[in-house]
Amino acid sequence: MKTYSVKAGEIERRWYVVDAEGKILGRLATQVARILRGKHKPIFTTHLDTGDHVVVINASKVELSGAKADQKTYFRHTGYMGGEKFIPFRHMLEKHPERVVELAVKGMLPKNALGRQMRSKLRVYAGPQHPHAAQRPETLHL
Repeated sequence: MKTYSVKAGEIERRWYVVDAEGKILGRLATQVARILRGKHKPIFTTHLDTGDHVVVINASKVELSGAKADQKTYFRHTGYMGGEKFIPFRHMLEKHPERVVELAVKGMLPKNALGRQMRSKLRVYAGPQHPHAAQRPETLHL
């Protein structure tokens, strides 16, 4: 018996809405990354993007467990000598709540062209409104 391998044309993509209000960031990001990657499907193939589209709403109301909300920082570099920037979690959540969820999910996806393709199917919004009602997304309760 031969192993079945899905073809790119046979992949069906669905849309899901995830409400991040009151959810722990890491636990939310693992579930979203799993859906983006397609691991919840029986046709999962490591070298193909079999995942679905995910819309995350209420990203500004995501939480961290323990004292991480005070301790967690985000690092970036300007490219200049001594240009390190450390942004506290609370500051990032106030200014760019979408980026907090995007960076958490980004860290859980492959670091190659396939991972970038998977990340393009993620949409994050700070509030409860999103413009993807035409796709008739299903609500996921994670």
